[in-house]
Amino acid sequence: MNLEELTQRLHRIRDNNDWRGFHSPKNLAMAASVEMAELVEIFQWLTEDQSRQLPTDQLEHAGQEVGDIVLYLLLLCSELGLDMEQVVRSKLAHSEARFAK
Repeated sequence: MNLEELTQRLHRIRDNNDWRGFHSPKNLAMAASVEMAELVEIFQWLTEDQSRQLPTDQLEHAGQEVGDIVLYLLLLCSELGLDMEQVVRSKLAHSEARFAK
């Protein structure tokens, strides 16, 4: 996955629709949270087993919501001047040091 290319494509969509004024870090964080809630809604009331065996339509829906979340996070990183790959690698290294056995 080329995060730079994805971010550039997102910026084109944003700029072509004059959305830049709406893409403050606060708004992007809230939008990602809303999309996360939509993902959670798919799993609401399912058993553990059911959540691991979603029907095809629900699995596709979950994928769409995951995509929305990732795209908003890419935009958020861009607005904050964060390198998503770097912050993810840093967090993973921290988790490995803390939890690896």
